[in-house]
Amino acid sequence: MGYIGEGILKALKLLLSGDPETYSAILTTLKVSSLSISTSLIMGIPPGFVLGYYDFPGRKQLRAFVDTLLALPTVVVGLFVYALISKRGPLGNLGLLFTIPGIAVAQTILILPIVVSLTATAVSQLDMRFKDTVLTLGAGKRKVALSAIFESRYGVGAAAISAYSRAISEVGASMMIGGNIKWHTRTITTAIALETGKGDFGMGIALGIVLLLFAFIVNWVVQLLKRKKV
Repeated sequence: MGYIGEGILKALKLLLSGDPETYSAILTTLKVSSLSISTSLIMGIPPGFVLGYYDFPGRKQLRAFVDTLLALPTVVVGLFVYALISKRGPLGNLGLLFTIPGIAVAQTILILPIVVSLTATAVSQLDMRFKDTVLTLGAGKRKVALSAIFESRYGVGAAAISAYSRAISEVGASMMIGGNIKWHTRTITTAIALETGKGDFGMGIALGIVLLLFAFIVNWVVQLLKRKKV
């Protein structure tokens, strides 16, 4: 058990001393996850609104399909994106392999169903009189959509935070697409996997502490949004 204590002491030393390698992985994680969550929100909120607000043929089947995608294995997403952006793939000329944008593409595909599904759930829980009230006030379709999303803002915010939580904790696709390149594409999760495998428990624990801190912050914000919603 002594090596665990030594690892914790080394972890604290790395974090408090501002170790460049440790903070490089943290910064890369923040860059990738911020890029992926921004893209997924832009792409996911509109279809989530449509799926939750309107009643149309095939809606239940489409919702079931989106909910099924919530369980997408990260390595499968990584394999799919790798096949697309590798040199032999159809998008190989974009040069996305082993880059931060490349990892963000994989993470966006992974978390997009979360944004769509939870946004749809939030919008579908609006008061049934809401649409009639907004239309009575003379609002057009765009105004109705914006008003509905605003009224569902706490649920949509929870969707965004849940998606962000999965993005920062993802490892499989990040490893495959980013290549775990030091100072370039190494994220917190891929660094933990590598350093622990090498026997460097100190850095692994240090990054694990940061990841747990992110998780606690995310959970706190989700709980805060739930209380405001109520």
